[in-house]
Formats: sequence, structure tokens, C-alpha cells
Amino acid sequence: MHTRFQLAARSLGAVALGALPLLSTLSQAADHADSPANAQDGAADLTDVYAWHTETKLVVAFGFAGFTEAGLPATYDPTVLYTVHVDNDADNLADQEVYVRFGQNSAGDWGVQVENLPGSPEPVVGPVDTTIDAALDLRVFAGLRDDPFFFDLAGFRETVETGTLSFESTRDAFTGFNITAVVLEMSIDAVASSSDTVAIWVTTGRM
Repeated sequence: MHTRFQLAARSLGAVALGALPLLSTLSQAADHADSPANAQDGAADLTDVYAWHTETKLVVAFGFAGFTEAGLPATYDPTVLYTVHVDNDADNLADQEVYVRFGQNSAGDWGVQVENLPGSPEPVVGPVDTTIDAALDLRVFAGLRDDPFFFDLAGFRETVETGTLSFESTRDAFTGFNITAVVLEMSIDAVASSSDTVAIWVTTGRM
């Protein structure tokens, strides 16, 4: 059982990164403004990575297809591979990789497949917008969600222009926008092995 665990999260274009001390801290990385080429490919364009943990689970959540207006459907693309990389020996190389893909059945219904989920003995497969049992009390979710990132863009611009802090806690530039999200529960023991520090980053690529 790990009593200390470090995590951190960073973001870089279509790569969102994370590393955490196994404490009860939350790390995240924001990436909502990309080059025009990335912005036009919502399925492959990551927004944020979040990571937190309980005594037994490490939870990693990431989003893509940002600035989706409320009322529009989620974004799924069977040709995009999402990879969650886990480094548990501080060498900046992945020791474990979790693969996430989307696909459709003959009726056109979308589903998600997760391979190599730490703590789950088999690939996890199930429908989107549903909490999927991944065995050993682990769960997976993929689907449309309100964008959790908060930012007062107007306040930022006013601060830059005037030199006076002008942020307001009730003014969120992301209100009314959704993302497509993936949430993965992993076993801390399976993720960390004997380490008390884990680095996590997420990448996208086309198959």
C-alpha cells in the first residue's frame, strides 16, 4: 500500500503530460488553444489531463475535442489511438502504456476499448456514456462531459491591458462548452510497483 504518491501534469500540443507525488494532490495541464491544424482535428487534439488517487486507485482523466458547443454530440474517431504513458522509475521513459480506442458496432453504436489497464487482467470493452466495470473494483468511462477547466479569459485580457488584476470567480470562458472525456481507474500497486513517484503523459496518434 502506497501512503505517498507523486503526480504531475503538463501539456504540450497534442501531447498532454503528467507526473504526481503519491500524495492526495491533484495535477492537471490545460491546452485549449492550438495551431489551426490541431484545432481542426478535434478527435486528436487533447485539452487537459487530470490525475488523482485514493489509497488503492490512481485515476487518470483526459479530454479532447474542446470548445464543443452544448447540444453537439461527442467526438469519436476509430482511427485515433490514445495512449496513456506511465513512468514509475523517473527515467522519462514509459514503463507501462494504456491504449484507448473507439469503434462502432453493426448498428452504428459507439464503444470504447481499453488495453493494458493496470490492475485489469483483460482488455476493457463497453459502450460510451456508460460506467464500465473493469474488474477488481476498477472502472472506465468515455463520453461527453462539461469542460471542467475554469478560466476567466476576459479578466486575463483586462489584466494585461490595464495592469490591474481583474479576475472574477463567476466569469468562466468555458461555460457552455463540452469535451469528450476518458476516465480510467488503475490499481496504484500495479501502476507504481515499488516506486512512490509516477509520471503520466497522454499522446494521440492516427492508426
